[in-house]
Amino acid sequence: MREPSLTDALLPMGVLVVLVAGALLLFGLDALDGPLQVALVLCAMSVALVAMHMGHQWQDVQRVGQGALASITSAVFILLAVGALIGVWNLSGTIPTLVYYGIQILSPSWYYGATALICGVIALSIGSSWTTAGTIGVGLVGVADMLGVSTAITAGAVISGAYLGDKLSPLSETTVLTAQMVKVDVYEHVKRQAWTSVPAFVIAFAAFLVIGLVQGPDVTNPVGEQIELSSLNGIYNITPLNLLPLLLLGFLSIRKVPAALALTYSALFAGVLGALLQPDVMRDFVSGSGNVVVESLKGIWSAMANGFSINSGIGEIDQLLSRGGMDSMLLTLWLIVGAVTFGALLEEFGLIGRLIDPMVRSAKSTGRLYVTVFASAFGLNIVAGDQYIALVLPSKVFRLEFEKRQLAPTNLSRLAADSGTVTSPLVPWNSCGAFMGAVLGVATLSYLPYAIFNYASPALSVLYGITGFKIEKLEPGTDTNKPAPSA
Repeated sequence: MREPSLTDALLPMGVLVVLVAGALLLFGLDALDGPLQVALVLCAMSVALVAMHMGHQWQDVQRVGQGALASITSAVFILLAVGALIGVWNLSGTIPTLVYYGIQILSPSWYYGATALICGVIALSIGSSWTTAGTIGVGLVGVADMLGVSTAITAGAVISGAYLGDKLSPLSETTVLTAQMVKVDVYEHVKRQAWTSVPAFVIAFAAFLVIGLVQGPDVTNPVGEQIELSSLNGIYNITPLNLLPLLLLGFLSIRKVPAALALTYSALFAGVLGALLQPDVMRDFVSGSGNVVVESLKGIWSAMANGFSINSGIGEIDQLLSRGGMDSMLLTLWLIVGAVTFGALLEEFGLIGRLIDPMVRSAKSTGRLYVTVFASAFGLNIVAGDQYIALVLPSKVFRLEFEKRQLAPTNLSRLAADSGTVTSPLVPWNSCGAFMGAVLGVATLSYLPYAIFNYASPALSVLYGITGFKIEKLEPGTDTNKPAPSA
């Protein structure tokens, strides 16, 4: 077997560019409904052909593919659990209640800023951007639709807040992973994250307030809001008790229950609660047989599998509530399978390293080194389609280079998180971008311009590297190879 040449490394990238561009050109945003998934599977096949041309066997390709699929087991269960939760929360009245109260409390003039702030606080407390977006984020996008404000901007605000909390929470698995990979204490890592995350969020929050103030007076529709509120209250028994599943989810997350289990428990609890509080909705959903227990069991089961649907005669309400179910996540899972397999094959057969190594050698100054780390991590989010690869690989590749230049490892941990974690939802075929688009019901390319925090945070991180601001140096004789303390 020979080492990959530059041509070997560039060929799959060329296939990716051509196929993804072709899918978007021919199908537009509908490319996420299948054409983009096909493109990524074909890209993975192109890497397999290159690897076999280098002397590897098909069995090697199979082994790597199996490892790639094993690596997304957690994401698969989380996605399916979120789909089930959205369906049952619509059935049980949890999301309608969030919308009902949200319309009354939140004003269009400061809605985007409030959305970012709410999601930031929740994500900080539970440590999960996915859980935040898949629960309270869904409700906030629903409220936006009812208020008449932009769902795309709202989705951008949800993602901005969710990733602020994800980065600054010691409960976040990506935060812990980054600290461990660079071998720094997780709390020291979180402190350094604040140097870019807090100013970036202030920038995003101010931008959302300005956008809301500019748009607010033109989108308020009090008559329509009253009709929608009356309709929701007529369909569901609106009560604060409907929000108990949300409180349970928050409690379980704080107790560090695995996300998939916490989401599933919350969905099941919401189903039982809905059977007690929303018997009419449950009966109408399953075309009641007269047996309350059978109706409830069938309703919960159906909502988890295929989502909730309603025909109230009011288009906005029907569109808001008729969604969810595990089957709604299958296209997203298809996308993730293709992207992660493609990325794993590139990494295993040395094709990514062949492209990154020359970049490392050419980065002579600290500023250029920072730009190189960012380009590598963001490029891996695009090419590999998985934020974990975009986090782990630059952390491994650049750790020794930072040490050689007497740069503290906390510099790299902050930069890797800013470049890898935060930019992942900006790529439609990345697992994070696909997830956010699926659960929020807003295409990645639609919310992309408004995920302001996700631009500002890496921009500040790179700017610090270029200017030398907040760049920490190693003390002579410092041992950077000792294991990092665990969280």
